Amino acid sequence: MRVVARNYRARSGGGEIDLVAWERDTLVFVEVKARSTEEFGAPERAVDREKRLALVHAAREYARRANVEWRHIRFDVVSVVLRDPPTLAHTKDAFAPGLGL
Repeated sequence: MRVVARNYRARSGGGEIDLVAWERDTLVFVEVKARSTEEFGAPERAVDREKRLALVHAAREYARRANVEWRHIRFDVVSVVLRDPPTLAHTKDAFAPGLGL
């Protein structure tokens, strides 16, 4: 993937996207969650319905401004646990916007 934006905030408010990247012809919006332990669950569990709605809101604005059709959009989640050694999990297509989120 080629990262084209970091910490993108929608001008209309209500959402921030950690990373925006291109993978071939797909614009990927990536949410990164990190935790020191998994004591209270995996980091990706923090990407709840409210967070997904905010991500979709910001992504719609970004896609509109970049003139990218919605069918070329994907949402990924990167989960990091900061143990020794750290672990990283990348979930492609973590959720589909509009399907009950």
